[in-house]
Amino acid sequence: MRWWWFGPSVTRQELERQLTSMADAGLGEVEVAYVYPLAPATTDFGSAPFLAHLRFAAERACELGLRFSLTLGSGWSFGGPHISTDLAARQLHWERREIGPSRLEVPVVSPWPGDDLIAAYVGDGSLQEPAASYERLPITDGRLTIEAGTAPRTVLLGYARLTGQNVKRAAVGAEGPVLDHYSAPATRAHLHAVGDPMLDAVPAELVDSVFCDSLEVYGADWTPRLPEEFARRRGYDPVPVLYRLLIDGPEATRLRADYHRTLAELYEENFVAVCQRWAAARGVSFRIQGYGTPPATVSSYRFADHFEGEGWGWLRITPTRWASSAAHLYGRSVVSAEAWTWVHSPSFRATPLDVKGEAHEHLLNGINRLIGHGWPYSPADAPGLGWFFYAAGALDDRNPWWPAMPGLAGYLSRLCWLLRQGEPVADVALYVPNEDLFATMGRAQGGSLDTWREAHRRIPSEIPAAIRRAGLDYDLVDDEALEVADADHYRVVVLPTATRVPQSTADWLDRVRASGGAMLAVDSPVRLPGVRDVASEGLMAALAASVPSDLEISPPSPEIGFVHRRCGDFEVYFVANTGPRTRAFGLVVGTPLANFEQWDPVSGHVVRAGATTEGIELTLHPYEATVVILTGVPVERISRQAGPQRTRPLSGPWQVAFGNEPAQPVDLPHVWEEEPGRRNYSGAATYTTSIDLGDTDGGGAIDFGSCEVHERAASEHGLVGPSYQVAVRGPVGEVAHVRVNGIDCGFAWAPPSRVEISHALRNGRNQIEVIVYNTGANALAADEHITQLAAASEARYGRRFRMQDLDRAMETVRSGLLQVPALVLNGKDQPSWPTA
Repeated sequence: MRWWWFGPSVTRQELERQLTSMADAGLGEVEVAYVYPLAPATTDFGSAPFLAHLRFAAERACELGLRFSLTLGSGWSFGGPHISTDLAARQLHWERREIGPSRLEVPVVSPWPGDDLIAAYVGDGSLQEPAASYERLPITDGRLTIEAGTAPRTVLLGYARLTGQNVKRAAVGAEGPVLDHYSAPATRAHLHAVGDPMLDAVPAELVDSVFCDSLEVYGADWTPRLPEEFARRRGYDPVPVLYRLLIDGPEATRLRADYHRTLAELYEENFVAVCQRWAAARGVSFRIQGYGTPPATVSSYRFADHFEGEGWGWLRITPTRWASSAAHLYGRSVVSAEAWTWVHSPSFRATPLDVKGEAHEHLLNGINRLIGHGWPYSPADAPGLGWFFYAAGALDDRNPWWPAMPGLAGYLSRLCWLLRQGEPVADVALYVPNEDLFATMGRAQGGSLDTWREAHRRIPSEIPAAIRRAGLDYDLVDDEALEVADADHYRVVVLPTATRVPQSTADWLDRVRASGGAMLAVDSPVRLPGVRDVASEGLMAALAASVPSDLEISPPSPEIGFVHRRCGDFEVYFVANTGPRTRAFGLVVGTPLANFEQWDPVSGHVVRAGATTEGIELTLHPYEATVVILTGVPVERISRQAGPQRTRPLSGPWQVAFGNEPAQPVDLPHVWEEEPGRRNYSGAATYTTSIDLGDTDGGGAIDFGSCEVHERAASEHGLVGPSYQVAVRGPVGEVAHVRVNGIDCGFAWAPPSRVEISHALRNGRNQIEVIVYNTGANALAADEHITQLAAASEARYGRRFRMQDLDRAMETVRSGLLQVPALVLNGKDQPSWPTA
């Protein structure tokens, strides 16, 4: 879990309390991030007291069995007061001037402090009718000379300009310019100023990894050594033809591709590789979210130790898939994703089912380590709900539903462990046409410098969705990755919207064809031997004709996804329902293995086993997942066919008690928000009833009912990113903890909303207690303290953040027992129901 330290303002007592709570909840690691203040800062970032707090937290985490990671800077992106003007991020800035035919001599002046004129060009044409070509203008004795010509003409002035970007959301003492990620001296200066003191204070044996968050160096497309490095790498001087970044034509296309590829290489060699070597020398590993700006490619990850992505969505290309593909290609067995970044915004609105549902989306994208976003440090005596991050989610013990977290954490940890076993299976290579991306990206063309974003735009989501719905999985591959990918590793290569393929890639494709692989060009004009042209709408059919499905879902359901791992003689399939409706389907597997087992990831138990020839029939409730193991080893046949069951509504009489209030009679369904004075109550309520079962020996369960499907209200407005939330309303709002006759039986918060109570039942009268927990959203809606804290922080330290979506806290909120639960008894000979 990412642990935000605001200020920095922390105390040893509170660090101890929060670390203990994390460990008790079953979390595995804490990653410290240092952000803007929400109160007067008690230390400066990087100061001796701050570093002592880091050392204390690391030691205590180790004692509690928590791994401990450090972020190598405050806020986004790396930088601070130690970054001087010559080490700060820069961009290429263009000015256009229309002039007449007269000869001009213009003194070269800096429009803004730090601006340097790189070159000037003149071409025939006007601002309305741009020139098709330009000539470089001489600069002599600080003056730009433009000889007489024919009107009109356009002058282009190319300046190297500081981006001006300062570190976003910086802690006190960490303010300053963002560093130049294309400059090794800038990277080393940052590591010396920030990283070395951290690892001097916190010894390497206490640190799992050092971390770099997503690349957000806005507009940075220049570095002072770029012309020299470009010429060395590309074989020609870019300055005389730099104007081609702004025009069209084959020569301009080549320059743009060469230019942005050079930027990518400089980022890899002068930032990622420098950080990794520094970390290795300090005895720790380096983890990075390697996407964004600078223009990082899939293969750029290879210079780091651990790869991390971000973003849910298993049917489209996300940064998460960017990272997992790189991990598969470059042999990293563990690959992580920042999860729950905007889960059910605003903060405290997320439910355990939201957390589970989004986690499945990451697992389906090949992830096997989840980094929660996140745990906001908040003093126990902070007013109202306390301190929390400007963006959802807030996943800590202030959530009323937190008693369910150990079960949720255990479930996710079990799945992550399982999905690290063996090797990933992906039959399709989805080619990322970097040459095309480099040739069309860039600020001069009105685009971005983010290679992932440009790939997402160029490769429509219909392509990865078609691959997954064809019963296959894929890795993203680019030209550099093909240097390490065996030509017979993938059974199909899909080339989407590619127009330029380097010769080395064409040679690799020839080897794929020679090894029997199929090649499909989707909506692509590229012409290569053995490549079959298909339209995007025909891709599923073309895949089916080229290669058998890895796992066929019958009947097909676009909401059922899977991940396949091969572990020795065993085939491991994680299968998830990503939608709001129960799905029943069979699995058709393309393997001769004779037997299967179905594992329940909630309990870890085998729930069904038999011969694959008898069929593998599954039923998955909304947002439910299971594990299917295929094996040639004989298995003990296990059937989950239910025996006779008898069901009776638990219609009461019921009583309910809120907190320490006396219990009161209540009718079910019961919605807290509809009671006077309860609208803004966040906490727990205990419902009690009893039932006389007479003589019973069959065991049973409490079933809270089914889900109601509702439209997902994911928002894209304002600051909100892709905010995940499930599209169902459960029968309990939001978590039910069941106790029968004083014995804990478990929690219900995800479909099927049923709790086994067999071990607690007894003959005669049984006391049933259901403790319901809601979310913190109700309290958030009435909490004015956070806006006051934010306003006070802005007045004291300037605007470093804006709170997000607080006005939406109560949208769709319904707390309580929303349906009448039922008692389900099992057994051959059920007694008649006695009168309650």
